Amino acid sequence: MTVVIFIGQFQNVSKYNNMNYNKSMHESWRSFLKAEFEKPYFKELSEFLHHEYETKTIYPKKGLVFRAFATDLNDVKVVILGQDPYHTPGAAEGLAFSVPNSQPIPPSLINIYKEIDDDIGHHENPRGSLVNWQKQGVLLLNTVLTVEAHKPKSHSGKGWETFTTEVIKYLNEVRPHLVFILWGRDARNKKALIDTSKHLVLESAHPSPLSAHAGFFGSKPFSKCNQFLEENGLKPIVW
Repeated sequence: MTVVIFIGQFQNVSKYNNMNYNKSMHESWRSFLKAEFEKPYFKELSEFLHHEYETKTIYPKKGLVFRAFATDLNDVKVVILGQDPYHTPGAAEGLAFSVPNSQPIPPSLINIYKEIDDDIGHHENPRGSLVNWQKQGVLLLNTVLTVEAHKPKSHSGKGWETFTTEVIKYLNEVRPHLVFILWGRDARNKKALIDTSKHLVLESAHPSPLSAHAGFFGSKPFSKCNQFLEENGLKPIVW
């Protein structure tokens, strides 16, 4: 079945190795992801994705789709939730808002850096890769994990939203004292899934140039995040 392209890591190691998909998933996510991959909605999604990757240009590359889950579940402190991957060549690398250092910094990330500078004084990343954030326990997740080239939101409504809803519900249940940073309408729709008695939710408009002036700028999520982490005995993020 074509669903093996996304579930092979947990169901058939030899097929997974041959197809070279999703090498980056951390073992700590095994039980959760295996359960999701076996559900009917995900099998339908996987069939859809198999056809899309075979017939169209889809971002990110197959092996990067689940790159966010390279973050050890036990180390997750912050969840940044965006919309869907960058839809231009070479930009999407499986981490929300992040691009390879060889690529120009996209407008949304430029605005994120501007807000960091205004909020806490400076940002540490010289280029567009946010791997440094991931290494500190920031889960960089989009609500939809794939997109057709040059067609934003083209994979909305295909099953990814169900998957990321389950991710948020799982994190809400198994992790303590998380900071959820929800940018944009699609991300903010997940707020109801989060227990705000134990987690901090920071929400605003999307950092896109189309919406950043409608509440993203001046929202100060980075200082608020670090204050909450420190109050709960956790190391703040070097933004």
